[in-house]
Amino acid sequence: MSGTITTGTTRTTVHLVRHGEVFNPERVLYGRLPGFRLSDRGQRMATRLGEFFADHDIASVTASPLQRAQETATPVARSHDLDLGTDARLIEAGNSFEGRRVTDGSGSIRDPRVWPRLWNPFQPSWGEPYEQQVARMSAVVRDVRDAFPGRESVLVSHQLPVWVTRLRAEGRPLVHDPRRRQCALASVTSLEFSGRTLVSVAYTEPAADLLIGADPVPGA
Repeated sequence: MSGTITTGTTRTTVHLVRHGEVFNPERVLYGRLPGFRLSDRGQRMATRLGEFFADHDIASVTASPLQRAQETATPVARSHDLDLGTDARLIEAGNSFEGRRVTDGSGSIRDPRVWPRLWNPFQPSWGEPYEQQVARMSAVVRDVRDAFPGRESVLVSHQLPVWVTRLRAEGRPLVHDPRRRQCALASVTSLEFSGRTLVSVAYTEPAADLLIGADPVPGA
């Protein structure tokens, strides 16, 4: 999706949104497991997103099929009287540590017995390849970009798929330190196109004040 600025006049924006905080008292990597809903704080984050996008020219709102993404997207769709779409290509990254607790001890991702899965961080060996995530996310971006030229679309997904899509858009390597991802809960990564050419990437945190004290455990 990377490219240089052109003189085209049609500007189209696709917003990649990470879901809000999840109710996760056991602090597990919930991945694609069903039943992980937004926490009360996460619901407030979703409301904040609805307010943030209220004065934007939103043509479509589409979310990952997972509950937390659907709940995050609902206020945005409602604020524009739009039907909420669902696209499986926006789903969380596959991860073989799914369901494990983010704590020390047996059964956690720090258990030495799981270390053989970590042999290749460049792919990564423990989950869905970065390239595969970028490919499916970029396909959705292209679909909504081409379907609604000159307008804005919202895609609600998950931290890792959003982050690697941004890395590719900015021409950066996909291999990264997970602790340095700039993709907070309920954050918005905006891809602006002139025609079909990407001209800018912007990042904002509409719910920044709600991040204080929020659970930092990502889904994958």
